[in-house]
Amino acid sequence: MNDDVPGLNFDAIYTRAGGDMNAVPWAYLLPNPNLKIWAEREGVQGTGKTALVVGCGLGDDAEYLNALGFNVTAFDISPTAIEWAQQRFPNSRVNYQVVNVLEPPQAWRGAFDFVLEIHTIQALHPQFREKIIANIAGFVAKNGTLVVIAWAREHDAPNPGIPWPLSKEELQQFTQRGLIEVSFEDIIDPAEPPPRRFRVVYRGEAGSTA
Repeated sequence: MNDDVPGLNFDAIYTRAGGDMNAVPWAYLLPNPNLKIWAEREGVQGTGKTALVVGCGLGDDAEYLNALGFNVTAFDISPTAIEWAQQRFPNSRVNYQVVNVLEPPQAWRGAFDFVLEIHTIQALHPQFREKIIANIAGFVAKNGTLVVIAWAREHDAPNPGIPWPLSKEELQQFTQRGLIEVSFEDIIDPAEPPPRRFRVVYRGEAGSTA
């Protein structure tokens, strides 16, 4: 995939950071708070289950799921990001891989009990949205769980550019791919720029038609 396509050249950003992780705009170096709040509220336990983290960056969400007991695979298109994640967590059980979400391994289809997607869909150009959603939906095992956390917008609102916020209507593509929507939360947090996010939980009971 051409790294000049808008939204895909992430490795250049990691490389330009020159080893300073704080120079990567989306690297909080902590688990995503909207993931952590949900997991703690739901009492999530991953013992004996597989998990996949989409666009894992520097690995904080993957390590959080690992601590919950999941057998975690985490991927990113950026080799530099994966290298940094492995350096940060040298004794980790997480299986970090360099993979393009647009061209995932066929073996991942229906293979994961838990799939986590945070901000990856909207970081890539909208021309890829349908394919990305289809691929992510396809990762979810029957009776598995998908959690999607995204910057939010109304469907008729202007889409300002990277990261392109998602609308409820766009997220309905997951149910069109055979997943069942379990919960949909519209979160407003004035302390968190931007202040509005969606946190959506899907179940793979119906199987994926992706």
